[in-house]
Amino acid sequence: MTSISPAAARPELVRGIRRWDFVALIINITIGAGILGLPAKIYALVGTYSLAAYVVSAAIVSLIILCFAEVSSRFSGAGGPYLYAREAFGPLVGFEVGWLLWISRLASFAALCNLFTDYAAYFWPTVGAGTGRAALMAGLIASLTLLNWVGVRTASLVNNLFTVSKLVLLILFTTVGLFFVNWQAFSFAVLPTYPSFSSAVLLLIFTFSGFDVAAIPASEIQQPQRNVPFALFTAIATVAVLFLLVQVVCIGTLPNLATAERPLASASQQFLGPGAGALVAVAAMLTALGTLNALMLTGPRLLFALAEQGQIPAIFRATHPRFRTPYVALLVSAVLKLVLAISGTFIYALTLSTIIRLTYFALTCAALPVLRRRQPEHPAPFRVLGGSVVAAVCVGLCLWLLLSSTGTEARDVAVMAIVGLGLYVAANQRKATVS
Repeated sequence: MTSISPAAARPELVRGIRRWDFVALIINITIGAGILGLPAKIYALVGTYSLAAYVVSAAIVSLIILCFAEVSSRFSGAGGPYLYAREAFGPLVGFEVGWLLWISRLASFAALCNLFTDYAAYFWPTVGAGTGRAALMAGLIASLTLLNWVGVRTASLVNNLFTVSKLVLLILFTTVGLFFVNWQAFSFAVLPTYPSFSSAVLLLIFTFSGFDVAAIPASEIQQPQRNVPFALFTAIATVAVLFLLVQVVCIGTLPNLATAERPLASASQQFLGPGAGALVAVAAMLTALGTLNALMLTGPRLLFALAEQGQIPAIFRATHPRFRTPYVALLVSAVLKLVLAISGTFIYALTLSTIIRLTYFALTCAALPVLRRRQPEHPAPFRVLGGSVVAAVCVGLCLWLLLSSTGTEARDVAVMAIVGLGLYVAANQRKATVS
């Protein structure tokens, strides 16, 4: 297990992340490509009440990220929620969290791969369905796999450029689009059903996710007791307002929003003409591509880390003799990403990823009171006021959202957990035989 000690006792840790650095970090991670496809999906579920769904989702996420901030401040090692669960609940639970965290990266990749092809179909309709769609996905995944196989020295710069394109896209879209909004298109006369609203909130958790990565360096933030809450709430408030404005523009400018496959491009085309729609489609593809590359880079490393800990067969920690990359984990991940992307849809893969995320969100929140009781003499560098109550509320909210998922996605997550358990048992038996 990873030992827990106060960050102040680690002279090697430098609190070099300033308040606005952390704000920017969370914003960059949180604004993913999901916002490019979700406005239509959420509107189809709950209509104008999609605006309320965004507010509810942002409130839930704000509570959860507080728990992440405290728990993560106790750790300096890599692994995030995998380490938290392993320390609080033991190797088996830790493994399942790490395994499902890897699966969620596969599902996130598949969701964004479907979104990428939806926007690519704006220019090449033949890739919108059937063989053309599968061929584009295969080519995209093969290219990203090869890129990460040989290493990506410029990955950080490329991802920063993609992040800038995301922000420019959304700010321009909302700034210009608000001048063309038809406010009579907003109607709150018919209340959405409970299942529809809870399903909408469930999907939006995916859009607001990313803090599970951003919260990891909380013990290296300057004055964390003051700056972490400020940064978390500032970032979430900024993103929530931006996402709300995107939804407002889409509702007010796109009459057929519920059935739009590329809502931002279609809305831009409505109020600025075909050229604007094409520009948004290009920006959306670049945004998705940047996130896909980041997922291709990070996901296999998690599988590699599980193998390094001896929790899955050692073959997954094999590295390429020349490029020193985890090529087995990379190849296995790539094949499964392709299968999931082709066989599923944007909503299916997104929901699958969200269910998994809610599972380890709940476990991380539950770890907060466990770690407090286990180390009373070593309080976390960042401490949430009323943390045990906040953690209990967050666990309850995660369970509520999990109950909103459909049987198909929940079944598939359960199957994946069982497969992971089989790998865990096989690895342990192998270790016992060798010893």
